Amino acid sequence: MKILVCIKQVPDTVEVKIDPKTGTLIRDGVPSIINHDDKTGIEAALRIKEQLGGTVTVVSMGPPQADVALREALAMGCDDAYLVSAREFGGSDTYATSGIIAAALKHIGYDLIITGRQAIDGDTAQVGPQIAEKLHLAQVSYVEEVVEAAEDHVVVKRQFEDGYHIVKVKTPCLLTAIAELAEPRYMSIGGVFDAYQKEIKVLGFEDLKDDLELDMIGLKGSPTNVFKSFTKEVKGAGTILNGLTPEEAVDAIVKKLEEKFII
Repeated sequence: MKILVCIKQVPDTVEVKIDPKTGTLIRDGVPSIINHDDKTGIEAALRIKEQLGGTVTVVSMGPPQADVALREALAMGCDDAYLVSAREFGGSDTYATSGIIAAALKHIGYDLIITGRQAIDGDTAQVGPQIAEKLHLAQVSYVEEVVEAAEDHVVVKRQFEDGYHIVKVKTPCLLTAIAELAEPRYMSIGGVFDAYQKEIKVLGFEDLKDDLELDMIGLKGSPTNVFKSFTKEVKGAGTILNGLTPEEAVDAIVKKLEEKFII
């Protein structure tokens, strides 16, 4: 089975800061990591490979420095890596990005595609499903367990509000992984050594242009744009009521709610 896993290199959100003047992320000096949902997708793919055989190929769209994330995936056990990168792709929104990645995956070939549910820097959860639509593939989102894997189908457990679905889907198909899907393995020392001996194949504009909507790529071709980015406001300290009887506590709480015009 030929499994492709899409990953994104994202800033470590523990370190993220926002430029107060521009409202954009300050990326300089911020460490980058593989998006966590994507990393669970890598682990799931490696487990399927160990069961059925085949290959796991990791694909990332981004600038040249995304090479580091791809080599980490290789060190975890992936067989091949592709970097989708070109100036023409810069500034793409989710719609444009999914079109570019879909063209890259079509170029590489696949039996099964796994993406993360969403990236921690954007939280849109749009790119995976959009890739499936553009490749005309069946898709299952929010996958929390691969129950069964075979050459011609997979059976997965899909998270659904307060329950779950068990879904059987024929391959080729696309799955989006959530954090509960698998605990990612660590890189091995031998894996790190091997990762830096392998070639990261680069797919640029010229390689993919025949399968692209040329007016729907990059910043100019993106139908949406980010107006402003901001961090969550820190909540103020709460009020603790001590030494009150139940009746006094109720009266104090009601008074506070009335002061804030909640009731």
